[in-house]
Amino acid sequence: MKKQKIARLCAWYLGIFFFCAAPTCTEIASNPLKQQQQQVETQNTKPIPRQQILQELVKADVVYLGETHTSQEDHQAQLEILKELYQKNQKIALAMEMFQRPYQEILDQYLAGKITEVQLVEQSEYEQRWGFAWEYYAPILRFAKAKQLPVIALNAPTEVTRKVARNGIESLTVAEQRYIPPLSEIRTDNDDYRQIIKESYAQHNQAGHGNSDSLERFFTVQVLWDETMADSIAKFIKANPDYQVVVMAGQGHIAYGYGIPSRVARRFNNQLQQRTVLLGFSTDEQVQGEKKIADFFWPHH
Repeated sequence: MKKQKIARLCAWYLGIFFFCAAPTCTEIASNPLKQQQQQVETQNTKPIPRQQILQELVKADVVYLGETHTSQEDHQAQLEILKELYQKNQKIALAMEMFQRPYQEILDQYLAGKITEVQLVEQSEYEQRWGFAWEYYAPILRFAKAKQLPVIALNAPTEVTRKVARNGIESLTVAEQRYIPPLSEIRTDNDDYRQIIKESYAQHNQAGHGNSDSLERFFTVQVLWDETMADSIAKFIKANPDYQVVVMAGQGHIAYGYGIPSRVARRFNNQLQQRTVLLGFSTDEQVQGEKKIADFFWPHH
């Protein structure tokens, strides 16, 4: 059962840039979680009402909204949830995988009204470094600006992750390590996570992409993204402990907590209250007898 489940989840992790056109992240061509719900025996549970989910999310220190980058409905749901949470608590920060750490100042200038939205896109090099449709994310940024919510640029620079993919993490210079956590914090010791990435990598090899020698680098890049984003979140929380952080990132960085959530928790000795939501599901079914994929599933209208 476990191996079958992992195989169905492989599509989460096929976005490493040296295999895909997208430069930075785990893109999902379709929604493998929905396929899993159809193919794997599940518990017959009733859907959790949205208001009940929101009541639980309000209590969390960190809320993760796992998206499919190409799903406009996912992004609409993110904005809907963000607005609902804001009604309960105005001290909310938005943490976005879509922006890389060197461009935090550009984000801050946009939020302060010093540059326009067009300048934000240009100066953050959004098209080159993320590239998914801007109109999916623009309403979210506009809301953050209107309400003066902090926005955290989470991700590692493309230049760094590409070098790690080619030459390994040990090849990074001190200057290149500026925008990532200390190398000692890049933890690759989660065997279950490694197995999922390995299955994904093997699927690509069968399709004629990559080679087996780069498997470790493939996994290390995924973990580097996770640890960098976790580090960005943790730094903000330590400086602003009275804020709730709402994280917008790909589902592969959130599912099972293996990616970002467990690494944020580690930085706080598991004392934070975190909740994960995967967007685009019609029920709160979970795989029977195995680890929960997420705390909640948020259906589209």
